[in-house]
Parts: sequence; structure tokens; C-alpha cells
Amino acid sequence: MKNKNKNQERGLFELYTEDPERADAVIFGRKANHDRRGFLQTVGLSAMGAALGAAIPFHRNMPDGFIPVALAQDNALVMKGKDGLTVLGDRPINAETPAHLLDDDVTPTSRHFVRNNGGVPENTSADEWMLEIDGFVNTPMKLSIDDLKSRFDVVTKKLTIECGGNGRAGFNPPASGNQWTYGAVANSEWTGVRFADVLKAAGLKSEAKYTGHVGADPHLSGDPDKLPISRGIPIEKAMDPDTLIAFGMNGADIHPLNGAPLRVVAPGWPGSCSQKWLTRIWVRDQVHDGPKMTGTSYRVPGYPVAPGQKVPSKDFEIIEAMPVKSLITTPQSGLTLPAGTTSMKVRGHAWAGDREVKDVHLSVDFGATWIEAELEDPPNSHSWQTWTAEVSFPTHGYYEVWARATDEEDVMQPFALAWNPKGYLNNSMHRIAVRVAA
Repeated sequence: MKNKNKNQERGLFELYTEDPERADAVIFGRKANHDRRGFLQTVGLSAMGAALGAAIPFHRNMPDGFIPVALAQDNALVMKGKDGLTVLGDRPINAETPAHLLDDDVTPTSRHFVRNNGGVPENTSADEWMLEIDGFVNTPMKLSIDDLKSRFDVVTKKLTIECGGNGRAGFNPPASGNQWTYGAVANSEWTGVRFADVLKAAGLKSEAKYTGHVGADPHLSGDPDKLPISRGIPIEKAMDPDTLIAFGMNGADIHPLNGAPLRVVAPGWPGSCSQKWLTRIWVRDQVHDGPKMTGTSYRVPGYPVAPGQKVPSKDFEIIEAMPVKSLITTPQSGLTLPAGTTSMKVRGHAWAGDREVKDVHLSVDFGATWIEAELEDPPNSHSWQTWTAEVSFPTHGYYEVWARATDEEDVMQPFALAWNPKGYLNNSMHRIAVRVAA
């Protein structure tokens, strides 16, 4: 494995073929006993169980380097309830959705990307799940999911969640971390209660400035005293009517890899703000300082920097609303059209953090001219907007279709990305390749 780029896509079979014992350790945290049986530690057992969609009663009898038959398909890490995702990281599991599989107006659960920082909790049952609200509130509370459903208005909204590192693969020099291309974004239908309603019930004290979110996901080290991630949002974002404490996804329970049974959905902001497996909301009188909330995590320099430039950590600012962006979902890049083709229909989505998208334009001549796409209104705020257009080809040959969105404040997608050391916020134009045969 030492000859492999650590960020390169690798299928499950490839990993196990190269070094089964190491694959066990990397993917599932499994270590071989003296009798060559594989012992799945807590985090590894959770990861494999999540991938299989069930507990493994006889896991202690599994030989090391052993691939369950349910996972032995198509050289890929199969995740039950997920379809066609590209695995970028094995431990923790991180997977993105190819752009052409994001064509639906509402992203199916099976095609919602997976972004984990730790392991998957062993128990994601809603039956005994409790949410604690404490800190700078007048009435600290402990609520079950049934309490949330009975005490507060239940709402359903189509909301966009995008990882702050979506597009990191486009940075040069490269930034460390999962090399997301375009598919760490989704627009699913979320059901839950307004974050604001819960905070109002608890009663915010005058000192309240920020929330801190805590989840049940275990740290990859197995240390129960460590959290893999604990981020938060300003009270103003928490009070946004679209910020939810969600228990439903696309008309069903939330998928375990997407935070079942309870999570935050803070749409339009980095997905890291939308804590999964939510167990606690800690109301703070200062900016939250949990894991991956400080230093340079989910932060960018407060001023433009040159590629490769070193930036003092004190000059980094917390990412809040995501920038305007568009995605071509139809056709898939690399399409070859029959000889004589003169036009092609194109479709995709656009979104803009806390703003609405004003228009989307397309070009097939490397930006010399642009045509305006037909842009649909969002079904609700913080939902992406679907657009369609028809582009023309004057002759046969190679073309690139470029998509450029502009938000309601006239902020337009750039052609070139703005480099930053952590590889965040790449909102450069999406481009696909098309050939018209001679």
C-alpha cells in the first residue's frame, strides 16, 4: 500500500488483496489474535455492522482478512441502503455520489453522501434515545424523540447539505483530507422539529451566543473520553426556521450512516455543523471549542492567499454560509454523441448557502458566450434549485459544457478556485466533457 496515494480511490478487494491484515486494521480496526481469528474492536464492529446493515453475532469466529460475502461485490465497499457511491475513506467511512447520480430534485437516501469523522454508534435505535439541552438556558431539558414529536411542531423541508471540503480534489497544491470531487452534496427531504422551538422551550439566557453539538459516534481510537467531532453554530443560525433537529429522512427513518436516529440539519452551512447521532445541545456564552471547531478545522484565511502560502492559524476564520455553486447532473461527463448531433439537453442543480440562486448560465465555447438556463424556484428556502437548458454544437468535435450560477446578491461562481490550505469552499464552475462524432 505504500505505493498508493493515500487519497486514491480503492475498492475493498484491492485493499484486501494488497495486505489483508492491514486492510482489516484500516477499514474495521480488526486485529488478529494468536489463533488468527479476527477480533473486531468496538469501532470496527460498528463499521462492519453498518456496512452489512445488521449486527454480527459470531464476529469473534471470523478469520482475519475475511470479507463477508455480503460485501464481496464489484470491488467496492458496499453499504446497505447506499447505491453507487464512491468510497474515499475507509476508516472512518466517507463516500461521495457521482454527479450523474444526483439528478433527482430530492436526493434519495441511497445516494446521499456519507461524511463521518468517527465510528458509527452500535445502537441507533430511537426507542431509548435522549437529547439533553443544557448550558446557558433557563430550563435544562432531557427529551426523547417521542417528546420532540409530541411537544413541538413537526415540519418537513427539502434542505441542502454540503461538506465544506466538497471539491477538495481540485486544489493544487493538494490539500490533505478526503479528496472529494463534486458529490459531497445532497438535497434530501428532512423531517423534524425546529431547533429554535426547542431552544425557546429551554429559555435562552442573555449570555447565550453559540451552540455546541455532541453526538454518540465513537472516536476511532476507541477512547470513550474522546469525541471525533463537536461543532456548533451561532444562536442566530440555530434560530433560523430551516435549522432542524431531524428524525426523518425522505419519509423514513434516517439512514444509520447519515446520523440515525437524531441529527442537526443546519442547511446552507458546512455539513460539519449538522451533527449526526445527536445527544446534546450545549448552549454556550462563547464560540464553541469542541473537536474540529478550533485551529484551522473548517476555517479559511480571512484574506486571499497564494497557492501553497503558509498562513498563521490566527488568521483563519470559521466557515459559515457556503458559496454559490452549480452542478451538471445530466448528461454524465465523457458522453459521445452520434454524428450529426446539433444540440443536447442539459440539467442540473444550483444552490447558494443562505441565499437564493438568481440565474444559471452555460457555455460550450470555453466561456466566450453564455446562454441562460431555465431555473426553477426552490420548493422552500435552503433547497437547491433545478435548472435545464439546451446547448448547441456547430460541428463535430470535443466540447466542454460549463455551468455558472449567480446568487441573489450578484455573487457569481468563478472559473478558477480560490486556494486555501485546507481545501475548503471550492465553488469553481462545474465542467463536463462531450464529444460529437464525425
